[in-house]
Amino acid sequence: MNQPTIDAATSTSPPGKVIVLTGPPGAGKSTVARLLADRLSPSVHLHCDDFWHFIKQGSIAPYLPHAHRQNETVIDVLAHAAFGYAAGGYQVICDGIIGPWFIDVFRAVGETRGVELHYIVLRPDRNTTLERAASRSDDALTAPEPIRALHQQFTDIEAFEDHVLDTTRLTPETTADSVLHGIDEGAFLLEPRSLSQ
Repeated sequence: MNQPTIDAATSTSPPGKVIVLTGPPGAGKSTVARLLADRLSPSVHLHCDDFWHFIKQGSIAPYLPHAHRQNETVIDVLAHAAFGYAAGGYQVICDGIIGPWFIDVFRAVGETRGVELHYIVLRPDRNTTLERAASRSDDALTAPEPIRALHQQFTDIEAFEDHVLDTTRLTPETTADSVLHGIDEGAFLLEPRSLSQ
């Protein structure tokens, strides 16, 4: 019986792209990222929370003010992993809380690798965000106060407002469709800093 053909990265594959899918807790990042990874081939899905969970001793909750140095380290490791995969020909979806305050780390690594970087902020309205976050299970953040604070941080993003996708009334499937369409149109592409300044 013939197996279905799946695209695979080879030594002659062109670079892939890095797609950063971010937003507040409850925005649907992980669900949409899984759909994107299923539709793109070859693909890699980096669930950013895992990179914090790799810290076994001395971990600090990333939303606390004194976690900044830890968070800088984790974001740097994550960015290098993402662009390493993309340089090898994979389409990479990073889903996690990567606010504009950290995106320059990705931009810097992407520029050295010559790999496209797409930045998408999934942002349902605040009430929808709180409802979705509260219904999550496992070790996901469900406490209302940090979720409200993170939603506010993703509301005041000025220069990145064009990268926002309001998912209040969208299903995960229609959100994935919108993301892929926007990537094809270049709507979420972050130009190198030397060109955007």
